[in-house]
Amino acid sequence: MNKQQIITALKAVREQKPLVLNITNYVVMNNSANGLLALGASPIMAHSQDELEELVPLVGAVVINIGTLDSHWIESMEAAVTLANRHGKPVVLDPVGCGVSSLRTHTSRRLAALAERLIIRGNASEIIALAGAAANSKGVDAMDGSEAAVSAGQQLVQQYNANVVISGEADIILGENVDIRLTNGHAIMPFVTGMGCTLSALTGAFAAVGEMSGAAAAAVMGVAGEQAASISPGPGSLQLNLLDTLYRLDAETLENHLSIEVTTA
Repeated sequence: MNKQQIITALKAVREQKPLVLNITNYVVMNNSANGLLALGASPIMAHSQDELEELVPLVGAVVINIGTLDSHWIESMEAAVTLANRHGKPVVLDPVGCGVSSLRTHTSRRLAALAERLIIRGNASEIIALAGAAANSKGVDAMDGSEAAVSAGQQLVQQYNANVVISGEADIILGENVDIRLTNGHAIMPFVTGMGCTLSALTGAFAAVGEMSGAAAAAVMGVAGEQAASISPGPGSLQLNLLDTLYRLDAETLENHLSIEVTTA
């Protein structure tokens, strides 16, 4: 994955406008839907198990975000992943707060084991907990750095035949034979709720057009966040400016500002 491949993937999303099914949390539904629209994709937010059999064949990818779990949503999430497998759709799993409670941890692991075409996108503490190690978290916020989660991320790549995106000060993308480091973004971004959740939604859009590494979404989100932060005095304006920046993001900006390091095995 290089700059040109990321630029090409962004062009594909804007041309194909993939429909992305999100089973996500109450806190970020609006953010995630608007992020997908600004990118050029099309969101559908659905939680009822009763309509999934009709919806999943129509979408390009399924994004599962466990931020506000309950028993009904867990059933819908498992049904959506099963249907995604049946129809060959990629699944993006955002294990929000994995490690904070046994419900979140066990649900994350069940969903990861169930999915056949999987990208896992989480912060370092979530990735460490999903892999079964002791993590440091404060609610849904990570207290571990990205580098601390690399070993756990590599374990998840092997265990679930997945690609793994570890979000943090540096975004680390792990696959079977690749290690990608992205160092864009800005320190103000964690002060806006749902930034990681929006990244997971964007990851679904890129997966829908065949970009299964997770790198393109992380690259776009990092550069857009960095650009938006440069004109935002605080988190409120950042939230608005991020959408505008995603909408206006072009190949020249990615080429000039994306900081990427790729290591292949």
